[in-house]
Amino acid sequence: MTDIFNGFRTLTTAILLIVGISSNAYAMPKGDASKGEIKTPSCRFCHGSNGIAPQPSYPNLAGQQQAYLYDAMLAYTNDTRIGPMATMMKGQLQNLNAQDLADIAAYYSAMK
Repeated sequence: MTDIFNGFRTLTTAILLIVGISSNAYAMPKGDASKGEIKTPSCRFCHGSNGIAPQPSYPNLAGQQQAYLYDAMLAYTNDTRIGPMATMMKGQLQNLNAQDLADIAAYYSAMK
């Protein structure tokens, strides 16, 4: 019985370590919406000054989930998000770091 308990305890510890390590490796920086607003001039051409796109072919960003926006921008920068606008989006985002992306995501997610 002790061997079963020790095996279970070892397995539980390993799972908790893996989950903890993987979640910390992909932690999104805390975004600052006021800083994000300053970083969005080029976004506004396609996504609108209020986060509502003037053309239906571009997505609205206002009110979207912060993590979704961050993940989408990150995916464009590392070529895991593809599509007709992927090259253009990668070009727009290429000079931004993870904190910049988090700030932009915070800005658009705060819009209603």
